[in-house]
Amino acid sequence: MGVKKTNKTEIENPLTKLGEDVRALRKAQQMTLSDLAEAAGKSISFLSKIERGLAQPSVTALQGIADALGVPAGWFFDTDGPVNADERPYVVRANRRRKLSFSHLSDTAYMGLEDHLLSASLEGNLALGISTYQPGGHSGDDLCTHDGEEAGLVMRGDIRLTMDDKTFTLHAGDSFSFSASVPHRYENAGPDIAQIVWANTPISLRR
Repeated sequence: MGVKKTNKTEIENPLTKLGEDVRALRKAQQMTLSDLAEAAGKSISFLSKIERGLAQPSVTALQGIADALGVPAGWFFDTDGPVNADERPYVVRANRRRKLSFSHLSDTAYMGLEDHLLSASLEGNLALGISTYQPGGHSGDDLCTHDGEEAGLVMRGDIRLTMDDKTFTLHAGDSFSFSASVPHRYENAGPDIAQIVWANTPISLRR
């Protein structure tokens, strides 16, 4: 008779999870511990303990770390119960998508934009996300650039993609890809909500 396999249901230690999230996000932002310490107003040793799951920061300290890393403090909190340790490195449930911020503000609602990360981890070289644009919403008045490549698929609505001196109107089902060193901007070009699933490599959370 064979050995019966059981599903592992171990729940991850919240301090371990917090430390991994801080470290992964810091590295994705290409920041050293020294950079983060200066931006957050905390010591390198304290931040190192947090990343190793050995310190429990106050809510105020965590808000400072989140601000320094350019994400809402809610990035580090589970809003729907504990996470299965087996699942977390690979799977993102729809109700667990983490909200992105790009301007050291609490969110990007002022631009009519809401961004969520679809990638389960920031440890690799690829980020996957989903952007929702309200009518008139956009990624900012300026054109942005970053390292690597960017690609996406318009899931609903109409998106106006500006790349340097060229502008394209994309509809649901249309896709795109380009070198992210080209100045670019996204805008909802229609009267309804528009949505893009996007990917970039290497990871950049400031699109």
